[in-house]
Amino acid sequence: KIWAINMTELQWGMLLIAALVFFVLIGIDIAIALIAIAFVGVWLIRENIELAMHLMYMSAYNGVADYIFATIPLFVLMGLLVSISNVGKDTFDVAESLLRKIKGGLGVATVAANTVMAAVTGVSIASAAVFTRVAVPEMVRHGYKANFAAGVVAGSSVLGMLIPPSLLLIIYGVLAEQSIGKLFIAGLIPGIIMALAFAVAIILMATFIPNFIFDPKRQAERHRSSGTEKILGTGEMFSKLTPIAALVVLVLGGLYSGFFTPTEAGGVGAFGAFIIALLRRKLGQGNLWRVLHETGSISVGILILLIAAGFYSRMLSVAGVPSALSSLVQDTSFGLYGFIFIYVVLLLLLGMILDSSSILLIMTPIAAPIAADLGMNLIHFGIITVIAVEVGLLTPPFGISVFTVKSTLNDPNVSVESIFLGTLPFVLIMLVVLFLIALFPILTTALI
Repeated sequence: KIWAINMTELQWGMLLIAALVFFVLIGIDIAIALIAIAFVGVWLIRENIELAMHLMYMSAYNGVADYIFATIPLFVLMGLLVSISNVGKDTFDVAESLLRKIKGGLGVATVAANTVMAAVTGVSIASAAVFTRVAVPEMVRHGYKANFAAGVVAGSSVLGMLIPPSLLLIIYGVLAEQSIGKLFIAGLIPGIIMALAFAVAIILMATFIPNFIFDPKRQAERHRSSGTEKILGTGEMFSKLTPIAALVVLVLGGLYSGFFTPTEAGGVGAFGAFIIALLRRKLGQGNLWRVLHETGSISVGILILLIAAGFYSRMLSVAGVPSALSSLVQDTSFGLYGFIFIYVVLLLLLGMILDSSSILLIMTPIAAPIAADLGMNLIHFGIITVIAVEVGLLTPPFGISVFTVKSTLNDPNVSVESIFLGTLPFVLIMLVVLFLIALFPILTTALI
């Protein structure tokens, strides 16, 4: 045990975290990397393979035994049923009709529709795929540049990870042992602030730097055919909005009032989405089987990740990493805000190379205990974490939302680089909102 004695807890932590990031970067699945590092870490630190096996068993059992884990498949099922029901297209059509006279109105309509969809899907990638098909062609037809249209869709799709129900908030809540219901409610105000900031930015860009978002040739063509635009009547708007409004009221209303637990809200929401899909006759031709199969695939993948992360968290505790890092932070002159700044920068850097779930799984078990020791509300800390991780969905080289839009769009004239450029204003806005949320905790805790 000589080599183990010569390494401090902090050195152990840095070695294990570096090994984990290395494994992920060379292409090893994040769940396998987490389990392997955790197992080897416990074995080497305690020189006891039986203890490593026991902790792995306990993590696997506890990882799926909790009632709260039922929220994951239920909300995934609800989001997928909503996606196949054309609810996103209907929401966009209504927003387009209402905002047609505003400069940049179609961009604002995309943000508004994505915000509403975020309140029922909770998955950014699903929103990005839906609105790439629905909004981008329509925006281009109205004279917007294709790269900016794609950037608006990618940028506003990240709202799905903040506005409840959100899979990232569920994952954070499980890892940090925080109330998922409170996290959902805490995400409301920041989500609305971000959506409004996106909308205002689009209007300002359309007014003061129109060349950034409009294509003059396409605009001229649009003006020549402006008489053919379809305007929805009040009755048609009402019929298109009723399903999504009913789901939002049902899920968020039940959660906010305390009438439903998050798991119950997921069940009620999934049933409501099933009824909508059934009434719209969207479950035929194998659609129901595909939705159920995809729900199972996504849910099992997330649950395996959470089991692996639970084991990894136990290994860090055995190594004494959280307490060692907490002592290091408290012994320095950084303070709470210094820690938050370093933490956010680290999340932004990781966002350039890893997906959002992987970042949460790696960082939450390390950072949450330190934030708690510094006296920070872990609900507030969770919202900061999720916003910072969301930025990674839009930053190169990974930028999974950007690549989702690119692959769904399938237009050789629109490059990945141009979409990243189109998302740049939204990245800057998210950083400003992140700064405000970090500085004013009341924005996350006011409703809980």
